[in-house]
Amino acid sequence: MPAKRVAITGADGFIGSHVAEALVGAGYDVTALVQYNSFNSRGWLDHSDAKLTSQMKIVSGDVRDPQSMRGLVRGADIVMHLASLIAIPYSYHAPSSYVDTNVNGTLNLLQAARDGRVEHIIHTSTSEVYGTAQFVPITEEHPLNAQSPYAATKIAADQLALSFHRSFDMPVSVIRPFNTFGPRQSARAVIPTVISQLLAGKAEIKLGNLEPTRDFTYVEDMAAAFIAMIGVRETIGQVTNFGSGFEISIGDMARAIRDEINPAAEIKLDESRLRPANSEVDRLWASVEKARQRTDWSPSYSGLDGFRMGIEKTVRWFRDSKNLSFYKMDLFNI
Repeated sequence: MPAKRVAITGADGFIGSHVAEALVGAGYDVTALVQYNSFNSRGWLDHSDAKLTSQMKIVSGDVRDPQSMRGLVRGADIVMHLASLIAIPYSYHAPSSYVDTNVNGTLNLLQAARDGRVEHIIHTSTSEVYGTAQFVPITEEHPLNAQSPYAATKIAADQLALSFHRSFDMPVSVIRPFNTFGPRQSARAVIPTVISQLLAGKAEIKLGNLEPTRDFTYVEDMAAAFIAMIGVRETIGQVTNFGSGFEISIGDMARAIRDEINPAAEIKLDESRLRPANSEVDRLWASVEKARQRTDWSPSYSGLDGFRMGIEKTVRWFRDSKNLSFYKMDLFNI
């Protein structure tokens, strides 16, 4: 049988580029959407494995444009929607742009997929929609509580996706990743912030709140999660969490990385990096029982040992001076 045709939005981003590579490696026929720009940049796909990207059809477009989405999904069997504005601090400054991309962009894609009679749409959510954990581990039944404009737009996008399933019987699944990390992650995330500052020789590592805990999930596991969702009927009309099932505080995470790279470095609070008090999500820790029960997925990088293995691989990637050069250590990337 011919390979299933997968159209993926956000393929130029951190998780999207890894998912696109994994899809090609698994034998899918991949059309990868990157956001149009005048530099002809394909984002992280420009720095991906050339053997894999050469097997993709890479197209430029914008999820905010309905015509662009109709062209993308034409002929696709499966659509994976990862395009999103994700930086929480920037959502305080430019919330309307998050509505345009995360909500209206999702609507454009859903309408195009409905018209194109796509077999399966996998829509990407975020653990931020839960807000600070009211119980742990967090199951899919946990209440939703947007503590940032970003989280609010993702809740809206998730509900739009699920509403298309309920209203039009569209085969929509929602994948809800917890905090993903690994090579090629942007500097607006905390782990690249710590690693890049340390490798640049900084004696003081500037961070925001060190107390919150997160369920950090290595990107290889997350890419495998997207593939594990394909064609699984039990996930349609449902939300499925994917995480490592392990939590660690931001402070303990930073100290673990510091001790590996430069134990003499000091970790300093930078108040400019703090979220507004009521916007801080204090605890995220995933229950992945539903994912285990409904797919053949389980995290390879689980527990403290798995977290350390993922950090080692991430640090190794950053140690390449070519890769480190993509990061500006003297700037706070919002």
